[in-house]
Amino acid sequence: MKRRTLLTTALASGTAGLTLAACGAGEDPLSAAPAGEGSGSSAAVVVGSANFPESELLGEMYAQVLEGTGVQVERKFGIGAREVYLQALQDGSIDLIPEYNGALLSALVEGGVPQDVQTSEEVYEALQEALPQSLEVLEQSEAQDKDSLTVTRATAEQHGLVAIPDLVPVAGQMVCGGAPEFAERYQGLVGLEEVYGVEFAGFRSLDAGGPLTVQALLDDDIQVANLFTTDSAIETNDLVVLDDPENLFLAENVLPLIRSSANTEAITEALNAFSATLTTEKLTEHLARVQVDKQSVAEVAQAYLAANPVG
Repeated sequence: MKRRTLLTTALASGTAGLTLAACGAGEDPLSAAPAGEGSGSSAAVVVGSANFPESELLGEMYAQVLEGTGVQVERKFGIGAREVYLQALQDGSIDLIPEYNGALLSALVEGGVPQDVQTSEEVYEALQEALPQSLEVLEQSEAQDKDSLTVTRATAEQHGLVAIPDLVPVAGQMVCGGAPEFAERYQGLVGLEEVYGVEFAGFRSLDAGGPLTVQALLDDDIQVANLFTTDSAIETNDLVVLDDPENLFLAENVLPLIRSSANTEAITEALNAFSATLTTEKLTEHLARVQVDKQSVAEVAQAYLAANPVG
């Protein structure tokens, strides 16, 4: 039996209309011509990111690693959801982006991810067959950042919530909130209903594990939030991440996704060396410097690479 996914991959259909809404900033980072067509030097590697702080931080880390080896880099951060940046990779608007192995596999596999594919190694192996010929992933890091269902400590204690199945009798009284795409993805409301039988009273479209979602949870505008497990807001606000006993949310190791035509042996070696340094603890710590301490992604990435040199 296979997991079912309703996420329509951008590899098969155009998604340009999603870009501005996904970026949420009124400025489209993909508005420039694709690399080699007027956006900058054709020799530059265009590094992109999704529209949430951790992706931008990882994208900046990749960019600085490559610049440290003499590679010319152009940055296009804050692109938007996976549906948008996969299309950007396909059309050459960007060359490289940080990804999460399980979420990427779910986006690519037609008909759903097999239920026996759950661990980091199983997901990585399955990715090799799922990727289109024009794209490849480099070595994955130990660091993981998984989707989660998270509640306040008060909500957890009130309803005895420890794991996702505990939501079944009370979800009909609750509103869930998160990124707009969470409502349509298998690793979202679709899978929660199919795997666990969890159906919420409603869903509020907010941001991808960002401040709007966190604040809505704290204000009790929503009672359950889709947050990323490395989010510093979880510890800062004493939030409770609900266990996922059926592994709806797959292994989510951080790894680079790159266009094969843009890759070189030097790029592979540099990014593999970087990924070998990255752990969940380190990623969580440095993301907190961005989210809590309000440091720029550039200075946090520089500090990380100074403490964890790759060559």
